[in-house]
Amino acid sequence: MKSRFKAILVQKNDKGQSADDVELALGDLMDGDVVVAVSHSTVNYKDGLVLTGRSPVVRKFPMIPGIDLAGTVAASSNPNFKPGDKVLLNGYGLSENHYGGYSEYARVKGDWLVPLPPAFTAAEAMAIGTAGYTAMLAVLALEDLHVTPAKGAVVVTGAAGGVGSVAVAVLAKLGYRVIASTGRPEEEAYLKSLGAAEIIPRSELSADPKPLAKERWAGGVDSVGSKTLANVLAATSYQGAVAACGLAGGMDLPTSVAPFILRGVSLLGIDSVQMPMPRRRQAWERLARDLDVKKLASMTKTIPLSEVRKAADDILAGRIRGRLVVEVR
Repeated sequence: MKSRFKAILVQKNDKGQSADDVELALGDLMDGDVVVAVSHSTVNYKDGLVLTGRSPVVRKFPMIPGIDLAGTVAASSNPNFKPGDKVLLNGYGLSENHYGGYSEYARVKGDWLVPLPPAFTAAEAMAIGTAGYTAMLAVLALEDLHVTPAKGAVVVTGAAGGVGSVAVAVLAKLGYRVIASTGRPEEEAYLKSLGAAEIIPRSELSADPKPLAKERWAGGVDSVGSKTLANVLAATSYQGAVAACGLAGGMDLPTSVAPFILRGVSLLGIDSVQMPMPRRRQAWERLARDLDVKKLASMTKTIPLSEVRKAADDILAGRIRGRLVVEVR
């Protein structure tokens, strides 16, 4: 292991918050029983919030951002992991209250680690990242409520983003008729290449919602929230379900009880941060089975660690298509 290594450190002072390139030693890292040599991370919407300070995500300063990481175990006192093991980590408070993936080394709890599925390289696992893993959790939740392809179409909002891109690709491979909602009409060819059968403009779902609308889909995966989620719920068919996993459009939900008590619609909350390990592993196993690696490559761009701060601004502005992988070393 290196005696000194590079990282990005978010610090706060009287003038505000900054994200700086630094050199650290292993002794600077937080407690844990496994040291991971991080090869790849990724840029998610939440990472953008942390790096820019636009939302109070960080609970402890200073903080190394990066809610995902993948790499190789460098040292371990945890009986479940040994040096050389390939691992990945999503959530568990990384970049909130525990140092995250924008560092060449991370010391973490072994109980947080998932063995890297043999189907994926570390780079591919981070091309999936928290966004893709969250999308898979949403698909599993819909399946639990028996929202099958035979029940009807499924709508995906924010479809050109990270969660949306993976959700479209997975749902299409599973046989669903996918309706992709996006505010970027220029991405129609991209979304259809992932398997979307129909593209609808974001404006169709961003108007003031009615209590109920014409039934259009059996289920949905929503990463937007606010009026968009309310409109998705209003147009969900009898005993359908919508998995909510994001708030790009806002934290409010201006809806009524009508979809729930008149159509028996279910609203499924998707949390990826503290998801219990059995479900977490199930999601990664299903991604290995149900996500086309070629489609994953088509939605992925790779950047060096030095470009992460610019990417943070771009992802918050909605200028990022698909997934951004960060080469840490």
